[in-house]
Amino acid sequence: MRLSQDQSIRYAGTRRGGRRRVFAAGALAAVLALTGACTSGGGTDNGGGSGNAGAPEASENPPKASATISEPKADAKDVPAATAISFSTEQATETTVELTDAAGKAVEGTLDAEGTTWLPAGALEYGETYTATVTATGDDGRPATATSTFTTMAKPDKQVRVTSFLGDDQVVGVGMPLIVKFGRDIPEDYRDDVQRRMTVRSEPAQEGVWHWVSPTEVRYRPKEFWQPGSTVSYRVQAGGLPMGDGWYGRADLTVDIKVGPKLLMTVDNKAKKMTVTRDGEVIKTIPVSLGKKSTPSSSGTMVVMEKLRKTVFDTFDELGPEDGYRTKIDYAQRLTWGGEFIHAAPWSEGQQGSVNVSHGCVNVSMANGAWLFKNTKVGDPITVKGTERKLQNGNGWTDWNLSWDEYVKGSALPQE
Repeated sequence: MRLSQDQSIRYAGTRRGGRRRVFAAGALAAVLALTGACTSGGGTDNGGGSGNAGAPEASENPPKASATISEPKADAKDVPAATAISFSTEQATETTVELTDAAGKAVEGTLDAEGTTWLPAGALEYGETYTATVTATGDDGRPATATSTFTTMAKPDKQVRVTSFLGDDQVVGVGMPLIVKFGRDIPEDYRDDVQRRMTVRSEPAQEGVWHWVSPTEVRYRPKEFWQPGSTVSYRVQAGGLPMGDGWYGRADLTVDIKVGPKLLMTVDNKAKKMTVTRDGEVIKTIPVSLGKKSTPSSSGTMVVMEKLRKTVFDTFDELGPEDGYRTKIDYAQRLTWGGEFIHAAPWSEGQQGSVNVSHGCVNVSMANGAWLFKNTKVGDPITVKGTERKLQNGNGWTDWNLSWDEYVKGSALPQE
């Protein structure tokens, strides 16, 4: 992880009850001590723990604590490279988890919030042997140790690519959702396992959740807009993770971004104007012309998805030879997949502020288009009010057009 443990962290949630595979989440836990020391693997220590059985040997005076490793089983073969170490302890006041490779080199990792699953920091090597050691110490000060030696599977032929829309060090608007895509459909029965491997950290801390918009795409947004100036790091530990039908994640993914100022655009159809605020203060009021009655603009909350200094709008395929048009456009900012933009429209400057004449876009003057283009970022929100048509969810990054309760329903895990 790129952020230190004392920085804030938010997780999508952990399932309580119901089906749960061994491939559990790797959340940080303060309740257990974590070490990375080397261990020989197998055998027993002076606490009387047995090697492969995973439970203390009987003796005249055994340690109070005990430990058992449930997954991977001792001597297991073909273990997924994304495996977690699942274990249980009894009467332990301190527990440590170690994982070492065949050469005795320690593998870094973290514990989940419940303290029963340890997740390596990255995918294990394919076709390699590892030894997991769990040591539980009770209030008598005597350790009990459980070990499990296992071998990971060979590198699979069927691998799923995982990609992020955003790249490292991008500065985005406060409405920017985190967007992760998969190279093939993820079956519903596997989405909870995938989501457990998706971690978001923010500074300052902000509540948020992952939301599946399709079998190949999942997005994350906070409950409220990102706080301006936030740093956000998100990680998908997909390498070697089973994703259904014999497919496995190709590699892990980590992205670090930063959130810019809180720039909001609000368009009032009745007044035919846009109000722009930055960090709560009005910085500009702009006359606009929205979609005419036959092609109304959408009312709802959208975000800037794309910025094009110069482009060409070509609607002949969509509208046909009679109604179609091909027009050069300046300062275009995409709001929907259906073709609604904020853009400069010098031909409608006489109607801006009084009459709607566009085909659904937010028309502004050339000067105001240039100003907006200079001041906005991908992810800046815009809310349009009072038009004849409501925004269709899914027509763009409409994550903020859903209530928080509606958004949470799109998670494969319950929100805590």
